[in-house]
Amino acid sequence: MTDLQHTPLYDEHVRAGGKMVEFAGYEMPIQYPTGIVAEHRAVRTNAGLFDLSHMGEFFFAGEGAGAAIDGMVSSDIAGLPVGQARYGLLTNERGTIVDDLIVYRLADDEYLMVVNAANIAKDHAHVQVHLPPGVGLDDRSAETALIAIQGPRAATILSSVTDLEVREQSIEGLPPFGVTRARVAGSRAIVARTGYTGEDGFEVFVDNDRAAQVWSRLLAAGGSTGIIPIGLGARDTLRLEARFSLYGNDIDETTDPIEAGLGWTTKLDKPFVGRDAIAAAKERGPARRIAGLEVTGGVARHGHAVTKDGAVVGTVTSGTFGPTVQKNIALAYVPTELAKVGTALGVRIRGRDIPAKVVKTPFYKREVGT
Repeated sequence: MTDLQHTPLYDEHVRAGGKMVEFAGYEMPIQYPTGIVAEHRAVRTNAGLFDLSHMGEFFFAGEGAGAAIDGMVSSDIAGLPVGQARYGLLTNERGTIVDDLIVYRLADDEYLMVVNAANIAKDHAHVQVHLPPGVGLDDRSAETALIAIQGPRAATILSSVTDLEVREQSIEGLPPFGVTRARVAGSRAIVARTGYTGEDGFEVFVDNDRAAQVWSRLLAAGGSTGIIPIGLGARDTLRLEARFSLYGNDIDETTDPIEAGLGWTTKLDKPFVGRDAIAAAKERGPARRIAGLEVTGGVARHGHAVTKDGAVVGTVTSGTFGPTVQKNIALAYVPTELAKVGTALGVRIRGRDIPAKVVKTPFYKREVGT
C-alpha cells in the first residue's frame, strides 16, 4: 500500500491499532481492536468518531453560484436557505447518476458541495463543464479534513468543545441538515448536522493541520460517555441498516434515480442536467427497482445473484449482518414486479439458493428524540 494517500489522521489510526486497508486511493482503518460489531453498537447507543477526510470538498462563490448548482444537482438548491444543507444527485444527460452528494449553503453566494472520495476528479470535471462564467470553483479536497461524530451523545460531546460564531445558536439547537461556522477545540470549522449512520450526528470540516487536535479533543471529551473511533466496516453496517446508498455499489452511472429509489431527490419541475431523461424514465416506469432483502441462513454480499424459483433475476449490491436489527440484510436490483414487499426470493451463496424476502426499508430507524 505504499502508493496510497494518507489522511491527516493516519497516525492517529495507527496509534489506536486501526487495521488499515485500501479505500478510494487512501489507506484507511476498516476497524479498530474493539471490532466492527462493538463499533457499530457504540454509534447506536453512545457516540463514535469517523475520519472522512478522504471525501471531496468543492467551494463555490459568486452571485450566480446557487443557480449554477441548481442546474447541475437534482434537488432544490435554489430554495435552500442560508445555514441549511440538502442531499442530491449529480446526473448526466442520460439521466444516470454521476455521484450523490450534499450541498451546504454557507452564505448568500457561498456554497459547499461534498462529494465521494473516489469521484473527486470525475465530479470536478463534470462540474467545470456545466459551470457558467462568473462563478468560482475552489476544490479544497486536499486541504480539508472531515471528522464525523455520530450517535445519541454526539451533540453533548461536540458542544463541550465548540463555540459557535452566532451566539444565539447552540449545537443542540442546530436543526437536522443545519450548517454553521464555529470553533471546535479552538480550530475554525464548519459544522453540519449531517451524517451517514441513521443516528443524530455532526460533521466537522477543519484545515488538515488542525485535524489531529480536533480528533483528540473529541475523543477526550467523550471518553466518559463511551465514544470510540469507528472504521469503514462499521460505517458500512450502519449506513446499510439505515438504507443509505453507497456509490459504486448501489448507484453509479448505470443506474437512474427512479430505479435506485432516489426519485424523491429529483425536482422535475426545474431544469437540471439529465432532467428530461429522468422524467421519461419515471413516465415509462422502471424495468427494475432496488429492493431491501432479509436473508435467512447466510450473509449476502455485493455481486451475489438473486434468484426466483431457481432462475437468476437480479444482483445484490450491498449486504451484511445488521448488528442492531440482528438480521442478514441486503439491497438488490430485481425486476419491478418482484420488488413488492413480501416477495419470496433467493440469494445464491456458494452455489446454494438461500431464502430471502423483500422487506420495507429502512431496515433500522431511530426513535424520534433519540
